[in-house]
Amino acid sequence: MGGTNTAFGLVDARGTVLASSSIKTAKHADINDYIAELHEAIMRLVEENNAVDKINGIGIGAPNACYYTGVIADGVNLPWPTPIPLADLITEKFGIPCVITNDANAAAIGEMTYGVARGMKDFIMITLGTGVGSGIVINGQVVYGHDGFAGELGHVIMKRTNGRMCGCGRSGCLEAYCSATGVARTAREFLEIRTEDSLLRNIPIDEITSKDVYDCAVQDDKLAKEIFEYTGTILGEALADFCTFSSPEAFVLFGGLTKSGELIMKPVREAYEKNVMTCFKGKAKIVLSEMKESDAAVLGASALGWEVKNPD
Repeated sequence: MGGTNTAFGLVDARGTVLASSSIKTAKHADINDYIAELHEAIMRLVEENNAVDKINGIGIGAPNACYYTGVIADGVNLPWPTPIPLADLITEKFGIPCVITNDANAAAIGEMTYGVARGMKDFIMITLGTGVGSGIVINGQVVYGHDGFAGELGHVIMKRTNGRMCGCGRSGCLEAYCSATGVARTAREFLEIRTEDSLLRNIPIDEITSKDVYDCAVQDDKLAKEIFEYTGTILGEALADFCTFSSPEAFVLFGGLTKSGELIMKPVREAYEKNVMTCFKGKAKIVLSEMKESDAAVLGASALGWEVKNPD
């Protein structure tokens, strides 16, 4: 469950995604209407794949979801009032046990099991979508903390003075700069304070998206390329700080913003190398997820669903 879209799928015990689909997360103003549409869409998929009465459990990755309580405590990118007892609501609607975790944690589990982090025991997953999420894996285990909310690296403050307001209510968070929405905000700021020509000026300023910035950058638009450089530099600086916490083998970047490729990866790597402590230099890889779009999150969430049947 992301701030924009909710992807879902049927997954077997071997980790094969048998079928998948999606709905818009923010289409409904009421969480119960959203769950009703989700139920209808999933059951249609179940029936089409002859899986009625074969579903053992439901796993969900959602923003700010607590693995221990099954509650979304503060879904800053979701349209509904929180807290939301999502696991209980889903269990009641489907009649099937449900386990939830942070959406980035679910992506990390999927990446560790099926993706580029397969075989790694220490890595950090960074999801770059509507917001910035993270899943921290240490010694082969996802870090949840004592209350289930550990790993909110998207809300590490990168600019303590005059930082942008973040949806979490604080200022200067990484998410406010390095998410897809953050890229669009940077574009608007640059256009307002800069005077040079740019293809971005052909788009109404309030309608600019991160994809617009990408489309202009690949056409060699100087301002658009500088927006990605600015974004990647902040992210690279953040990764350098994160490295001191858990000394990961790799940072795995996942999500729509990673489709910009070297436009963002080059400044990420350069800023990381410039800022990382000497003792960590050359030790952590910064790689892009090799999972198909949404598969890491769906597969990771499905692993939670199998925990329902096999809690040990």
